[in-house]
Amino acid sequence: GVLMLLLEVPLFLSKARDSGFRLQGVEVAARRKNLPALGADATRKVPQAIIIGVRKGGTRALLEMLNLHPDVVVARAEVHFFDWDENYRKGLDWYRQQMPVSLPQQLTVEKTPGYFTTPNAAERIHALSNSTRLLLIVRDPAERVISDYTQVLYNRKDNHKRYQPIEEILVRNGKLNGKYKAIQRSLYHVHMEGWLREFPLHQIHLVDGDVLVKDPLSQLQEVERFLQLPPHIKASNFYFNHTKGFYCLHAVGRERCLDQSKGRPHPSVNQTVLHQLCSYFREHNKNFFRMVGKTFNWC
Repeated sequence: GVLMLLLEVPLFLSKARDSGFRLQGVEVAARRKNLPALGADATRKVPQAIIIGVRKGGTRALLEMLNLHPDVVVARAEVHFFDWDENYRKGLDWYRQQMPVSLPQQLTVEKTPGYFTTPNAAERIHALSNSTRLLLIVRDPAERVISDYTQVLYNRKDNHKRYQPIEEILVRNGKLNGKYKAIQRSLYHVHMEGWLREFPLHQIHLVDGDVLVKDPLSQLQEVERFLQLPPHIKASNFYFNHTKGFYCLHAVGRERCLDQSKGRPHPSVNQTVLHQLCSYFREHNKNFFRMVGKTFNWC
């Protein structure tokens, strides 16, 4: 994700209620979203829409952009309810408590990119509600692999740990290492098959992560229509930060950016290895395109 962070109002709402500052704090937060002060009809709801993936596809940016809409409230942290057994065992009440307080007309959204690649996540979500609307943001699988590696690389550097060059991980004995987890996560058609067993395709909206970076408004307007939200997000909600080289968000007099861990520069990759990576994904991508009835401009 390379777009930028809006100040999180729903997190503030949740903390306001939990800490006992319900009246004054909630009224202030509500005004920031042009909402009336939350009253007795404000509750915590399980999400009606979930961003299920993909990891390193731009899920955080998508969530923060959706949060520009006054009829949307978002869970600030990744909940990992449907992909982590230890959380799933805590039950539905625990899951609901991880959600922000919302008004009846508001849509609650959470995002956990690990859901997409977890074999039983689709079945678990369907068991909770077969009407849940799902958002899947995808990007060029080869770029996603490099982004996945980049996150691990910076984490290891920050913790002063040794790390391997990406070429050593991607290629083993002259062949592409198909067992590398980052490559496995980029086999979209393999994971999508499980989701389509539980949900019809019209209930899963695909967001083009590569377009989101360059033209966020077009993608958000499609998401608004999919979620049946009244049009609200406008071009004025985005501005290009020439210093950072990507878009930021602007709303309610505030301008904020995603943290510095987002949009970090990728390491340079040997061109021969990059061609191997693209060739490896070519047939897999075609399978995915056939599955979803849509093509993307990938290598």
